[in-house]
Amino acid sequence: MVQTSWCFTYHIFILWFFLGRGIGVVVLTGDRTNMGRIADLVANLPRVETPIAREIKNFIDIITWFALAMGVIFFALSLFMGYGWLEAVIFLIGIIVANVPEGLLVTVTACLTLTAKRMAARNCLVKHLEAVETLGSTSTICSDKTGTLTENRMTVTHLWFDGKIYAADVSFKGRLTVDDVQPLPTYMALMRVAALCNRAEFKAGWDKEENILKSQCTGDAGEQALLKYSEIALGSIQKWRQRCIKVTEIPFNSSNKYQISIHMDTESKNQKHMLLMKGAPERILELCTTIYAEGVEQTLTAAWRDKFQRTYDALGGQGERLLGFCDYTLPTDKFPPDFNFETDPPNFPLKNLRFLGLISLSDPPRATVPDAVSKCRTAGIRVVMVTGDHPVTAVAIARICGIIGKESALANDFIVRDVSTKETKSRLLRVNPCLADSICVEGSHLFHMSSDELEFIITHYTEIVFARTSPQQKLIIVESFQKMGEIVAATGDGVNDAPALRKADIGVAMGITGSDVSKEAADMILLDDNFASIVCGVEEGRIIFDNLKKSIAYTLTSNIPEILPFLLFVIIGIPLALSTVTILCIDLGTDLMPAIALAYERAESDIMRRQPRDPYKDRLVNKR
Repeated sequence: MVQTSWCFTYHIFILWFFLGRGIGVVVLTGDRTNMGRIADLVANLPRVETPIAREIKNFIDIITWFALAMGVIFFALSLFMGYGWLEAVIFLIGIIVANVPEGLLVTVTACLTLTAKRMAARNCLVKHLEAVETLGSTSTICSDKTGTLTENRMTVTHLWFDGKIYAADVSFKGRLTVDDVQPLPTYMALMRVAALCNRAEFKAGWDKEENILKSQCTGDAGEQALLKYSEIALGSIQKWRQRCIKVTEIPFNSSNKYQISIHMDTESKNQKHMLLMKGAPERILELCTTIYAEGVEQTLTAAWRDKFQRTYDALGGQGERLLGFCDYTLPTDKFPPDFNFETDPPNFPLKNLRFLGLISLSDPPRATVPDAVSKCRTAGIRVVMVTGDHPVTAVAIARICGIIGKESALANDFIVRDVSTKETKSRLLRVNPCLADSICVEGSHLFHMSSDELEFIITHYTEIVFARTSPQQKLIIVESFQKMGEIVAATGDGVNDAPALRKADIGVAMGITGSDVSKEAADMILLDDNFASIVCGVEEGRIIFDNLKKSIAYTLTSNIPEILPFLLFVIIGIPLALSTVTILCIDLGTDLMPAIALAYERAESDIMRRQPRDPYKDRLVNKR
């Protein structure tokens, strides 16, 4: 049904689309749009109170009731002892003024302002300043891998086809030094998929004579690496893309774990269509029934699958990210040149495809990450990796980063994996935690786990990696840690990460690769996408709490000598040494500056060697 008003058009509010391309027509802007109205409503919603705000409110409530109680008691006592109304009121005001910490507001402001400056210098943008103190209480950090723990600077390192592993050896000038693979038909078919089933492009003005590996591109980091390598291998990707016109595509998403594009070869006799696919190797392999090897299409036997698994373990064990590639030539009698392809649901085959091979990408961990993870361990903070990568790759990177100790036993090594997903999950849960310190939980296992089983893993394993997870499962992971009483910081960069970022005690979005939705949901944005910045935030959060405790302790200590002259005057008649005006002068003239100065205190030497603060027990003001 066609709507006559755009207000009732189903697609006018683009909340149902997260991937792909399109052309839009602007009909309204700003707050007049549907998105603008919702943003305005969200902006007017009351914000959740942070722990530091609750602590300060709790302290103010205590000191207010104490000051009022003391004032009323001595007001009544003054009248009882025969003092006039005027003198009794002066005593009341003096007692209340002596108890009020006039410098608290300025001290808190100074603490938060100084923290904002220090965090900004460390490439960390704090949206809600009070949330930094919550970061100081963090006991668990659920971190992404790509771009956060690693540099998100990918390069092609190995290729596997024809049953052999080839090193992608590229010289400084950007030309292959190993030329013997170029004439191989499987290699050319593999490169064709890498070049065409790829949304990355060289930026305008690119000079072909310059170093290809250093050229500027648009698109995902992994696709950029494939684009550059394909340009080296094929000579000119643009010619291939002009010859093989893209007809339709299904972008990669976390559910399917593959990307599809269909191209029409304009130079072929019948202008045939080719289906090209890349994605998670195990996902691609299960859609294939044949394999292209040494120029011959063969049945994908158990022997080939065994070679595939051994290659995956070998390359993935080095921390390399692997992608699988396959293709399928669509028959011209069913798919003529003018065929209308649909993607939802697909009206073309997605099974019985031809497997081509694997390409591995290297994304080195950031140099600062191992030290940052070590500091987290010392500070009593558990770092958990939550990634969409294959378990083998995830565990390898986790060991390099220090999330899993190099000598730590992995629970997964104690089970046989050639069984169903449910049985693998059951065997994993039956492993004695005394035999292993670490565990890798796959998204497929997590799907079949109950909340009690997940809590068992969280409780009994100190080193945890979640692999092949979806954004929805990240939310479940965050909630499970919170149920165990943990204060959780979570990182994310995608639209689908927003629920987990909002649910976490501290949501941390990526400034470079992060989507606008994730940045809006987060409390903090890492401008350099660097995990080490989170550790800096933890330290700053602990400094804030320490300095506020020092300032409040100083303020309360100075209240005693201010109250004492009033007590002695009322009880035993000693002449009043401090008037109300004098107390105000002392508080604003001498007490204020030292209280503010305490906000400039540097971190204690053991601040990152303490266990995380328990927000329910370790209060800003306690009985001491």
